[in-house]
Amino acid sequence: MTSEDILFDAEERMDKAAGVLKTSLAGIRTGRANPGLVDTLRVEAYGSSCPLKQLANVGAPEPTQIVIRPYDPGTMKDIEKAIVASDLGFNPQNDGRLIRINIPPLSGEVRRRMVGRVKDLAEEAKISIRNIRRDANKAADQAEKAKEMSEDERDDTKKEVQDLTKTYEKQVNDLAKAKETEVMEDD
Repeated sequence: MTSEDILFDAEERMDKAAGVLKTSLAGIRTGRANPGLVDTLRVEAYGSSCPLKQLANVGAPEPTQIVIRPYDPGTMKDIEKAIVASDLGFNPQNDGRLIRINIPPLSGEVRRRMVGRVKDLAEEAKISIRNIRRDANKAADQAEKAKEMSEDERDDTKKEVQDLTKTYEKQVNDLAKAKETEVMEDD
């Protein structure tokens, strides 16, 4: 394996780890309505489980309300059932054409719990990134043992992998900090 292959693989995997964090953070509740809160919700419809965003248009026309417009009115009850069954704690209101979800303001304790969850998710992402670094360093060592690269190339590769690790850890910290600030904002 060449130095470029190792670095390319490591960067691609670190980028995915940061992307997973971004998706997870979108589902964390703040005081404001955000379609990301229900986007990943799975709905039992048409005999299978599918993401809500495949069955309906989700929007937030007001800061405290999410509106869900099903593409097929026949899935209205299934969507409503999925929202009630989820652990989001929302009480959907169905008027026959669309489903409204009013987002209640968060208490200080709930906000602190949400910030704790953000920190946990960020730490999981950093652990993933460090594991990727370990794998890349191991690949560099093996390539050097197999005489596919010199010691200097191996050391340079390890340094570049460390630089990548720092870059992605900073990105994770920035994402987490922004979400923490958003959660703690009073509306």
